[in-house]
Parts: sequence; structure tokens; C-alpha cells
Amino acid sequence: MDLVPTFLGAHAVPEEYLDDPEGYLSLIIEEMLPDVVDLGLAEFCDVFCEEGVFSVDQSRRLLLEAKKAGLSPKIHADEIVSLGGGELAAEVGAISADHLMAVSEEGIRALAQSDTVAVLLPASTFCLMSGQYAPARKMIREGVAVALASDFNPGSSPVNSLPVVMGIACRQFKMTPAEVISATTINAAHAIGRALEIGSIETGKKADLVVFNAPTYSYLPYRFGTNLVKTVIKDGNVVIGGLA
Repeated sequence: MDLVPTFLGAHAVPEEYLDDPEGYLSLIIEEMLPDVVDLGLAEFCDVFCEEGVFSVDQSRRLLLEAKKAGLSPKIHADEIVSLGGGELAAEVGAISADHLMAVSEEGIRALAQSDTVAVLLPASTFCLMSGQYAPARKMIREGVAVALASDFNPGSSPVNSLPVVMGIACRQFKMTPAEVISATTINAAHAIGRALEIGSIETGKKADLVVFNAPTYSYLPYRFGTNLVKTVIKDGNVVIGGLA
């Protein structure tokens, strides 16, 4: 398994800093961030840009400092409130913007004109039963690069099955099976800065492959509650199943 680490010290404001969120932000920037960089603990720096958490201005400050320190920006953007996280992602050159359920029209246009990948998390909306799914069709129509991920966590998305995510994306985002395949492979690789190594079957890339027991690619999101994996190949080596 390959791990691509992200520093997310700014996911929430701790209880002891609720009356002084700026103090906590300073702690992240002045103490945590230098240690993360010095110890080589992460490639990316993320922030939860949301009402009641970190404002657009606070998020911009952190991401620009992280960028200066050598970490590539990521952002939790416009999950609940249309705060301008999508626009900020494009402004700071974030490699990805996650969630985007409440992204504005301006945010979509900004993302379409940037290299930022919109990482959509349909299992979160499904599990929270909020009904507010990200406007995937509009994003794709405008030219935004869309990826899909599980957002696997114990609070809002206890789903670690990517096929389930693919199935929900077809049904709720109205994405086609082909779009879903692209979103979980090459676009997802772009979202972690690995598109030159993985994400598609090309000469010179790693042989990280999954063989499914399915008649067509569209069968995967159709049978999204079933494990159809037959063989897993990692770095050219069969690690699960066989090739026969």
C-alpha cells in the first residue's frame, strides 16, 4: 500500500482555543508546520474552510504559508455553506478541493479555469442523509476535473468501499460509468500528484491494476454492493488472486 501524507492540523479548533482561533492558527503556522516540514511528515497541507471553523482569509493565510514552506495546498471547501472555498482553491493553486456540496457558480468557474481537481465524496452525503450532493454534472459540463473518494471516517462516512462510492456517484451525481472510472483512477491520481506514475495503463507507469469478474466496465457501479475483485496487481506483482 502506498501512503500519500497530508498535514491537516486545521481541521477543527480545539476546545482550549475556541475563544482564540487566531491563536490556534498561529500555533499551526509557527510551530506545527515547521516541524512537519523539517521531519518530512507530509507532502500536502489541508484546511477545513467552513463557517464556524476556518474562514477564507484564515485558510488563505495557512495555505500560502504552507506553500512557501514547500507543502502543496489542499482544501476542504464549501461542504455545508457556500463560503468561497472553491474560489480560494483556484486562487492558491490547490492540487485538490474536497467536498464542494455547496460550491457556488463562481467557484465552479474558477475551478474549471484552474488545475485543481474537485474531489467529490458522495458517501458522506449518503451517510449524513443531508440530500445535498455536489453538483457533479454541472462541474463536468463546465470543464472541472472531477475525482471520487470515500472520505472514510467514523463520523460522517464509515464507508471504505470504493465500488459503493462509484455506485452512489452514478445514481446521485448522475455520472456515467465511464466518468466514474476516470474519476477513481487518473483524476484521483492527479489529486495526489501521482498522475505521471499511476492512474492509467500506460508504458512507463506502475503496474498497479485490478482485474474484475465483470462482463463490462459499466457492470462495476451496477453491482456496487458486491466485491467483484478477482486479481490485484501491485508494482507488477500479483498480491491477491491469480491470473488464470
